[in-house]
Amino acid sequence: MAKKTKKQQAGGTPATVALTTAGVDHTVHAYEHDPAHPSYGEEAAEAMGVSPDRVFKTLVADVDGALTVAVVPVSGTLDLKALAAAVGGKRAAMADPALAERTTGYVRGGISPLGQRKKLPTVLDESAGAHPTICVSAGRRGLEVELDPADLATLTKAVLAPIGRG
Repeated sequence: MAKKTKKQQAGGTPATVALTTAGVDHTVHAYEHDPAHPSYGEEAAEAMGVSPDRVFKTLVADVDGALTVAVVPVSGTLDLKALAAAVGGKRAAMADPALAERTTGYVRGGISPLGQRKKLPTVLDESAGAHPTICVSAGRRGLEVELDPADLATLTKAVLAPIGRG
C-alpha cells in the first residue's frame, strides 16, 4: 500500500492541488459524509450551513458523443437541452457513471470540476455569478471547496449559461 504524503493526509486532492498551484484563494470544508444521505449536494449544504443555492454539483453528461461537465446548484436540476445548446450540441444525456468516474478520476458524489484526469468542456450555470463565493466538490465525498465563481470559470475554461432549473 502506498504511503500517504502529509498533503494527502491533510485532504489534498487533485482539485485542491490545482487551486493551490494556480494561486487561487479558496477555503476547504470537510464534513463527515453519511452514506445513507439521499443527496450528496444537500448533505454538503446542510453540513456546512450554506444555502443550497451556493453549493454546486458537478454532473457529467454526454453531448453528441462527447463528455461534458455541467456545474449547477444542488437546489435544482440540470436542463440537458440547455447544456447541449451551451456547447453547440443537439442532444445531451447523463453519462454512464462508471465512464464519468474513469474519465474524471473521481468517484460519483465526489466529482470535482477541478483537477480532472481528462480535461472536459465545462459549463457553469450562470446563477453562480450571483454569489461572491460558491462551493463545489473538492474531489471526494465529505470535502468541498469554496471559491469565487469567476476563478472556477477561469480555471475550468467554463462557458457560463442558464443550464440549471428549479
